[in-house]
Amino acid sequence: MTLASLTRGAGPVALLLILAGLAPAAAADATRGPVTNLPLPRFVSMRAETANARRGPSLDQRVDWEFVRRGLPLEITAEYGQWRRVRDADGAGGWVHHALLSGVRTALVQGKAAVPLRAGPTEAAAVRAMAEPGVVGRLEACRKEWCEIAAGGVEGWLPRAAIWGVGPEETIE
Repeated sequence: MTLASLTRGAGPVALLLILAGLAPAAAADATRGPVTNLPLPRFVSMRAETANARRGPSLDQRVDWEFVRRGLPLEITAEYGQWRRVRDADGAGGWVHHALLSGVRTALVQGKAAVPLRAGPTEAAAVRAMAEPGVVGRLEACRKEWCEIAAGGVEGWLPRAAIWGVGPEETIE
């Protein structure tokens, strides 16, 4: 396959991505990473205490942002070699070296008020604790509108709408 056949009909942005090596060669499945063949986008978490988010996939690139929380859920949106383009719940992000990321699934409690962490995946279930906004917990399971998380020694269920770190239709067993 030639560069001309890859770029024929590509717009300027697609052409730049192809030339930068950020687009898969040929017509590969756009929902899979070209390096890992894992789904894109997908959620991971911070393995390290801190990670620099760079403008591009290289140590030579400027640092635009620094993530400073181990376990923070991040969404991978692109792959290039040993680098992953990630974003957080606020949309901030950049390119992070893969060694700073973990496949352990976590979720971030969102909103302005505490959310009841329930004993089961229903509004009628007993309240085990109140999950404050900003709490990060290990994601144990997700079914329909509910996700089970473990944080601070307590496990329970939260409405999917109250957390960030899981896809809208994603099921986790």
